[in-house]
Amino acid sequence: MKYVLVTGGVISGLGKGITTSSLGVLLKECELEISAIKIDPYLNTDAGTMSPFEHGEVYVLNDGGESDLDLGNYERFLDINLTKDHNITTGKIYQHVIMRERRGDYLGKTVQIIPHVSNAVVDWIKRVSTIPVSAAQIKAGSCPDVCLIELGGTVGDIESLVFLDALKQLRFDVGSGNFCHLHVSFVPFIHENEPKSKPTQHSVEKLRSLGLSPDFIVCRSDKALERKFVEKISSSCLVPINHVICVHNVSDIYAVPSLLLKQNLPSYVLECLRINKVMPLSLDSWDVLVGKQFDSEINVGIVGKYTGLHDSYLSITSAFAHASFALKVKINIAWIDSDKIDEKERFEGVNGILIPGGFGDRGINGKIHAIKTARENKIPFLGICLGLQLAIIEYARNVCGIKDATSMEFDQNTVEPVISLIPELNKDNMGGTMCLGSKRIILQKGSLISKLYKDNICEERHRHRYECNEKYIEILEKNGLIFSGKDQTGKRMECIELKDHPFFLATQYHPEFQTRPFRYSPPFYGFAYQCLMNLK
Repeated sequence: MKYVLVTGGVISGLGKGITTSSLGVLLKECELEISAIKIDPYLNTDAGTMSPFEHGEVYVLNDGGESDLDLGNYERFLDINLTKDHNITTGKIYQHVIMRERRGDYLGKTVQIIPHVSNAVVDWIKRVSTIPVSAAQIKAGSCPDVCLIELGGTVGDIESLVFLDALKQLRFDVGSGNFCHLHVSFVPFIHENEPKSKPTQHSVEKLRSLGLSPDFIVCRSDKALERKFVEKISSSCLVPINHVICVHNVSDIYAVPSLLLKQNLPSYVLECLRINKVMPLSLDSWDVLVGKQFDSEINVGIVGKYTGLHDSYLSITSAFAHASFALKVKINIAWIDSDKIDEKERFEGVNGILIPGGFGDRGINGKIHAIKTARENKIPFLGICLGLQLAIIEYARNVCGIKDATSMEFDQNTVEPVISLIPELNKDNMGGTMCLGSKRIILQKGSLISKLYKDNICEERHRHRYECNEKYIEILEKNGLIFSGKDQTGKRMECIELKDHPFFLATQYHPEFQTRPFRYSPPFYGFAYQCLMNLK
């Protein structure tokens, strides 16, 4: 197994995930099978209980793992399906070590951070790196050739020290030629044409003091860097000049693979890993995604309470980007804060309205008003997870006449629990207790949703604790609401739609989690297409 480690210096949020994913694309173009691991040094077991304002969206994997959004980048860029074990956290590692200690696995030894916790990290990486993650790997029964490892946070953070020690140990264990280290560092500009190298020098110095010496330095900056600055980084950090890679801000993340290719990064990484493969000459398929010229454009309103941080809806914006590629139409996102919507809002200027997933009762009235406006004015509407639940509540109140209809999430003592808690869930703990992961959905023949999937079955990922109360299904259906998707038991409602509306669709599942640049999400494609048709 070959390993590529990506660390970050100076500040967080540098784009290590995009850098890692883009390198993976290049190595995949070299006919290598790739896997990826994200290490998050926080004490949380997973990202499931974290606010999107803390860490961006919670990304859900096929097996129900709730993870960091970077795993979404890996899956989208590399077209792979990772597992919950591909996201390592301090919480998971400590929990694993303590469970072993309780079983007596350490045979009476004093359990310590080093070597026991660091050994657990190394063992975890070695085990998970061999799991097949692509269709080709699963079909051939083979392991990945290269595993990309991204260490979250910033070098120097106290919580990442044990992981750095473990990665140092991993490098020693696998030996020269099987381990390559990229360090992503921020290059600030004090004045317009005055980049500073000192933060990067200190960052590399800190790494070396911890026993790791990077093979490559990836310089992240607002603007392209001149040759003389690259030479300075090379000489001061003792890295060959052609191993100093410059990644300046670009308007489109899909341009990053070509930016790395132009600097021959895959060739140097292959040489470092002693892999005899030929570097691609171009990335024609990816370059097609960048700088597209569109004949028309649409405006889509995303109504949510986390609109101040767009990473909270990263998979949704990615799904719109992929639908945009397929439709050849520019999709502009209008971010609408659900807390600031009043009853006079008519949503003028948007061609469609989307209500994303979420939790809690903040901004609920604004979202329900948006749904009512979309339903009554024939504006294309797509609801996801909470969006489906609120669409059912709106319909129950304003069409079925159930004025007190609401969700038990907002009022546990409601007399009209149109949306109720899934009965078999653990009511005491929040983390990992929801309906999570990929599940099969049966689609009604001839329905809008079945036409979008071109099938009567789909498999999509879930993340919810509440669902449509089956006691209200009959009255909702009698008043015209169509439950066009159900789980395999036929008891759980997965999709709703309306006949007398050009496009009114909501799903209990999250279709955005399986979108890919070259394989769009059917609900997003259909929604964007109808927005375009209404425009014409």
